[in-house]
Amino acid sequence: MNLKLGQILHTKLKRGTPVIGSWLSLGSSTAAEIMAKAGYDFLVVDLEHSPTSVETAAEMIRVIDLAGCSPLVRLPEFSPSIIKQVLDAGAHGIIVPNVDSADLAEAAVRATRYPPEGTRGVGLHRAQGYGNDFLEYFESARTNLVVVAQIESNLAVQNIEKIVAVDGIDAVMIGPYDLSADLGVPGEFDSENFIQSVQKVTQAASNAGVATGIHVVEPDPAAIESSLKAGHRFLVYSVDMRILDV
Repeated sequence: MNLKLGQILHTKLKRGTPVIGSWLSLGSSTAAEIMAKAGYDFLVVDLEHSPTSVETAAEMIRVIDLAGCSPLVRLPEFSPSIIKQVLDAGAHGIIVPNVDSADLAEAAVRATRYPPEGTRGVGLHRAQGYGNDFLEYFESARTNLVVVAQIESNLAVQNIEKIVAVDGIDAVMIGPYDLSADLGVPGEFDSENFIQSVQKVTQAASNAGVATGIHVVEPDPAAIESSLKAGHRFLVYSVDMRILDV
């Protein structure tokens, strides 16, 4: 595992430097390798809305890491066991879907940390250099793993100040389709209710020094530029299947 890459991504987020990545839903290591060489800061292997297995994700993590890009994994749900598996495989961080409370945000952070700071079990796999780099990784994992909470419900928006106050949350990412659906305006991203909710999340995160982002699903450079101008620093540009379809 390239520990330096993970440290760089984490440091950029902490310093307020914008980072840009993309999304991988096809479960293809070949697509992952091509996109990892395109200059992104990170790529997200999606385990929630794709049939990608943890085993396939582990191979994609290796390919992305070796190509010089930071691999993150979007979990299918909050699961300490899956968090442990993808981090041991070498992921530089996780994205947790549907975080609607500070308690869940704190549990997610603790699941990435070894005792005494957290609850992560200690084992040896690729992240630890198959045992050769255990101590180096153990120390790095205490501070350099990226944890992103997805904000996808009205309840999450109402609790956003408490969520971003959790130590160890590096970014909050708005899931536009889920959030708009929960607000009763599915896919209506220009509705006043949706816009106000996004603004509330962005303001609360900015006040707490936490990066924000919205997944710009369609491959539109102007949209990602608008997201940057709106103050988002965790920028997610499109997804492999949409990029291939244009």
